[in-house]
Parts: sequence; structure tokens; C-alpha cells
Amino acid sequence: MTESHWYARDGHALRRIDWPGVPDASGALRGAILFFPGRGDFYEKYLETLEQWHQDGWRVTAADWRGQAGSGRLGKDPVTGHIADFAMWIADLAAFWADWVSTTPGPHVLAGHSMGGHLVLRGVMEGRVAPDALVLSAPMVGVKGPALPLALLHGVARLMCALGEPTRPAWKWSEKPGELPAGRADLLTHDAARYGDEEFWRETRPELVMGPASWRWVERAYASWPQLEAPGALEAVTIPVLILSTSADALVSHPANLRAAQRLPKGELVAFGPEARHEILREVDPVRDRAMAAIREFLDRCAPHANPPA
Repeated sequence: MTESHWYARDGHALRRIDWPGVPDASGALRGAILFFPGRGDFYEKYLETLEQWHQDGWRVTAADWRGQAGSGRLGKDPVTGHIADFAMWIADLAAFWADWVSTTPGPHVLAGHSMGGHLVLRGVMEGRVAPDALVLSAPMVGVKGPALPLALLHGVARLMCALGEPTRPAWKWSEKPGELPAGRADLLTHDAARYGDEEFWRETRPELVMGPASWRWVERAYASWPQLEAPGALEAVTIPVLILSTSADALVSHPANLRAAQRLPKGELVAFGPEARHEILREVDPVRDRAMAAIREFLDRCAPHANPPA
């Protein structure tokens, strides 16, 4: 396992981590998986999952999005998550993917959690990346928010950007900037130890700390969702897509994920209930084991070993 940086076409450094993969008896690797975390996330939270894929024989890479965790900041303070446009992230994804595919064995799998799931799905939908299969954990296909028309919500966000600095935080998270608020674990996972692991990394590596999103992030999110909802958009995605989603998700829309799985020609859904919160890959063992087994079975069917053992 090695940590390093990848440089975007404009020179911005994105932090990355790589596992070489455990080859089988013939010396062949299973393939390669590229994973991107969610908003305010960092790849350290998913080391357990990434290591498990590595032990299964995959060449594994994860990276932080531009402006998050160890990939710098784009706003005016160190803890607000700001982006001028989601298109910047899609451009980074496309360039990173092109470089990564050229140096890794196939089949090539792209995976993303929450906002990361939204972005990688958009990248596939727009033809910017072409994985052999896509794995989405609680993807941000829609937000769990006010039951109001998307156009109205987008209009409010545009107004808030016009009335003040778009880089300012869109909500208050805690009294101390970047501090984890009380009750946050109830949104993410039932597993206290895995939640505590996030706190450990935030204390050990303070550069990972991030709090609320900026108003521009909110406005751009509302602008991005209609692209997934557009008629024919998801229907044009012809690769196999696995969606892990839970009806108890308090952050993203489970119904939107159900609709996406139905619209995708090769979409598959593994649905959880109250036993799982938003971070399905960081849940208690019975939930997480089911999710990881579903991913393994899906990839064995839809992204088979390029050189299977005799």
C-alpha cells in the first residue's frame, strides 16, 4: 500500500492510495477497482473495504476529490466543502481514469459512495469513463430533503448564492468549525467502533477535517440532479451497475435509488432496511458482510476474471 499524489491537467494535486493486488496461483490479478468517497469523506474511512478487495486479488486505488481531505481546499476556510461546479470533478475523474486504466489490469471497476456515487454515475452517463462495471454505495442520486419541487429548491440555492458569498457554509454543523456534531453517528452507522475510526483519523490527520458544504455546492448539486433524471440519460448506461441502498438513509433518497436501478438497463439493487444507515460499507458486520458478498457476487458475474485460474 502506497500513498502518493496524482496531478490533474491544471496541476492540482489529488491524494491517492494504491494496493498492488494479491495475485492468484498463476500470478494473475483479478482486475482493478477505483473507488471515490462521498462529500466531506476521505479514503481512510474505507481502508477495511479497500484491503478486502485487495485480498480478493484486485489492484485497488482510491482518491480524494479535489477540494476535500488531502486534496486541498477550494473555499475561503479549511473546513467548508466548496466547489464552483461539479463539472470540475467530472473532468478530474475522466483524466484520472484515463491515466489509471493505462497502468492497471482489467477488468476495470469504478466504485463510489454517496456524492462519489453521483459523480461516477454522471461520468459514465456522459461517456467520460467506461468501466466494465459500476458499484454504487448509497449513491446521491437524489437528496433526502424537503418535499418540494427540485426547481424551487434550486432557485432558493441560487438566491442564497446571490445574497452572500457562495463559499460560505450552507448550514451550521457544530460550535467549533469542523467538529463532529452530536448525533451524527445516528445518520451514518450503527457500528460505534467504525464510527470511532473516523474520529481517530480526523485527530491523527487534521487536514482531513471538513464540515458543511458551501452554498455553491448546494446550488450545483441541485443543478446536477436533473441530469440524472433526464429522460433517456440512465437508460443509455449499458454497463452493469450495482446499487446498495437503504430505506433508513437520512441523507440520500432511497426512492431515487430504486428508480435509478429500474431505469438502468443492467441495473441491480441490494436494498437494506432499518438495520443499515447511510454508510453501508461501514456498518455492523451482518450488514457489511451482506453488502461485500453482494459486491463480490456481482463482480464475479459482470466483471469476470480476465485470466481465470485453470
